[in-house]
Amino acid sequence: MTEAGGRFALHVAKESFKFAAAHFITYRGFREALHGHNYAVGVTVEGGLGSTGYVLDFGLVKQIAKRICEELDERVLIPTRSETLTVTERAGAVELDCEDGSRFVLPRADVVLLPVAHSSAEELARYLCERLTRELGASAAATLTAVEISVAEAPGQAAAYRMRL
Repeated sequence: MTEAGGRFALHVAKESFKFAAAHFITYRGFREALHGHNYAVGVTVEGGLGSTGYVLDFGLVKQIAKRICEELDERVLIPTRSETLTVTERAGAVELDCEDGSRFVLPRADVVLLPVAHSSAEELARYLCERLTRELGASAAATLTAVEISVAEAPGQAAAYRMRL
């Protein structure tokens, strides 16, 4: 939001905004090997100053982002909207059948099913951004103009998604 020619934003990238997870990318004619990353997440919110003198309480952003990262930590990230992956939940397990004939069976407790087409850093950033914004709720939406999430798979290698509100 502009105010006297500028804008206000707060950025939070705490040590607790991280998760270690396994994934693989698959699309027509391609499937990479199952592998993992130590992801790091950054959050930026933009908006007007409230009567308190700040855009949003850092504590609220930290609490929500940390909780979401903890849900993804030490899990296998599975995209449920993939065109080349069939995901079936059965008897405490998640079965994955890939277009190339590969098959994985994983304990349900070790998996996070995500409403994305690919478990790329880009789509993870969008998922996290939408989720954080939704959990911030109506009270924050009144003052915020944008939310951006960055997801780094490794130092110096990150994707970001910015959502205007």
